[in-house]
Amino acid sequence: MSRLELDPVAGEGEVPPPRRTGRRGRTSVFWLSLPLVVAAVAVFVLPLTGLLPEAGQDLAATRRPPGFLGGGSWAHPLGTDKLGQDVLTQFITAGRLTIMIGLVGAVVAIGPGTLLGLLAGYFRGWVDRVISVLIDAQLALPFILIALAIISNRGSSLPVLFLVLALTGWAVCARVTRSATLAIRERQFVFGLRAAGASESRIVFRHILPNLAGTIVALGTLQVGTAILVESALSFLGLGVVPPMHSWGSMLASGQDELSQAWWIAFFPGLAITLLVLLVNLLGDALLTHHDPRKRRR
Repeated sequence: MSRLELDPVAGEGEVPPPRRTGRRGRTSVFWLSLPLVVAAVAVFVLPLTGLLPEAGQDLAATRRPPGFLGGGSWAHPLGTDKLGQDVLTQFITAGRLTIMIGLVGAVVAIGPGTLLGLLAGYFRGWVDRVISVLIDAQLALPFILIALAIISNRGSSLPVLFLVLALTGWAVCARVTRSATLAIRERQFVFGLRAAGASESRIVFRHILPNLAGTIVALGTLQVGTAILVESALSFLGLGVVPPMHSWGSMLASGQDELSQAWWIAFFPGLAITLLVLLVNLLGDALLTHHDPRKRRR
C-alpha cells in the first residue's frame, strides 16, 4: 500500500502537501507559552519562599494604596483591602485556585466532549443524530441558567463548579471533534485498516484518536480560558468560589463596592483575568494553526 493511502494528512485522490517546518508556528507557541509558564511558576512558587507579606488582618492599615502610589507602602506592594489584608498575598493565593480551576475545568469538558464527538463523527447514523441533538440543545441554553439550576440544588462548592464547567464546555469540544473525525474517517488509511480487518474500536482509539491529538490539545488550551471566564462570572455573582477560598473572580466581586475608595482591590485581579485569558486564547489559536497543515505558512 502506498504512502499516499496511509498518510492521514493527505486527502483522497490528492497529492500530499510538502512537509513544512512550521518554524513560525513553533516560535509563536513558544513566545505565548513563556509568560504563562512564568506566571504559573510565580503563583505556585512565591508562597513557598516566604517573601509575601502576612495574610492576616490589620485594621490599622485598611485601604492602603499600592506602594508605587503616593501614600502607599512597599510593605504592601499592591495595597490592602477594607480589612487591612495584603492584596498581593490574596492575589497570589487566588491565582493558584484560578489556574487550577481552569486546568481541571478544561479536562472535565474535553474528556466527554472528545469521546462523544469521536463517536458521532465516526459511526454516523443514529449515533450522530442523537449526539448532534444533545449538542444543539446544550448550546441553545445559556450557561448561567444551567449554573443556577445546579448550584441552587447542590450548593456552591468546587465539585459542583467542575460539574457546571463540564456541562457548559463539552458541547463545543464535541462539535469540533466531530467535524475533524468526519474528515479523517474518509481518508484512505481508514479504508485500508477496514480492508485489513481491523476492528472498529481499534480504528477509532488507536488510529483516529491519535490524529486528533493536536486538535484536542488546542481545544483544551482554549477551554482553560473559557473555564476561567465562567468561574469568574459565577464568583462575581456569588455562585462560584465561596470563602474561605479565594479566586480572582471572587476578589473582583469583593472589590466592586470599593472602586471609589480602593480601586486596586478589583483592578489587579481583573487585569490578571483579562491577560491570562487573552494569552491562553492566543496560544490555543497558535496551536490550532500549528497542528492544521492547511493553515501553516511556508
